[in-house]
Amino acid sequence: MSRVRQVAGGGRAVEVEPERLQGFLDRFATRHQGVTESRLGPTHAVFTAADGAKAELDIPFGGLPGEQVTTPGLHLDPLLPHLLRPRRIALVLVRLGGHSLGVAEGGKVVLSTTDRRQVHGRNKAGGWSQQRFARRREGQARVALQAAADDVFRVLVPQLSTVDAVVLGGDRSALAELRADRRIAALMNRAEERVLDVPEPRRTVLDEAALRARCVDVVVTEP
Repeated sequence: MSRVRQVAGGGRAVEVEPERLQGFLDRFATRHQGVTESRLGPTHAVFTAADGAKAELDIPFGGLPGEQVTTPGLHLDPLLPHLLRPRRIALVLVRLGGHSLGVAEGGKVVLSTTDRRQVHGRNKAGGWSQQRFARRREGQARVALQAAADDVFRVLVPQLSTVDAVVLGGDRSALAELRADRRIAALMNRAEERVLDVPEPRRTVLDEAALRARCVDVVVTEP
C-alpha cells in the first residue's frame, strides 16, 4: 500500500505502513547520503539527511512518553515498537449521504455497519425552485447525518472502553456536525487528528481504512 500526495509548501506525504517504515527510511537515507540526525519528540519525529533533506511524521496513538530526544544517525526506537503495537481501532467514515463505521483489530474489520441515504446534488436553477431544492437537500443531509450519529451511538459507543484509538475519515464538515451530537461526544473527542481521505463510504472502503488507520504520513522535503 502506498499513497502519495503533494503537501502545501513543497514536499510530498507518503502513507507508510508500520512494517515498511524501517525500509522506507533506509531508502530515504540511501538517496540522501545518509541520515545524520534523528529527533524523536512526544508527538513528532524528524529525520535529517546529510544533504539537508528531511523526512518527518506526526506520531499517532497518544505519542511517545518523555521529552524530545536527538541522536546521530537513523534511530527508530522507541517509535517503531509504538507503531507496531497491536491496537483495537474504532473507525468512523462519513460523507454526505453515506457512512460506514466499525471496529478493526490488526487491520481487519471485526464489527461494522454501513448505510446510504439519498442526498440530491446541487441545483443550478435560480429563484424559488432553487430555494425549495436547497431546503430539501438540507433536510436530506440532516437525516443522513442523524442516521450516521445513531449508528455511531448504537454500534461504537458501547465499544468505547474496549478500543485503543478512534480514526475518522471522509468529509470534515460532516464529521464536524457529528461532533455536535452529545451522545457520541466522548467517542469523537478521542479521535486522532489525522482524517483519512476516503471516497463514498462502503464496506470495501471501510476494509481499506482499517489497514490505513495503522499507517503514518511521512512528509519528505528535498534539499
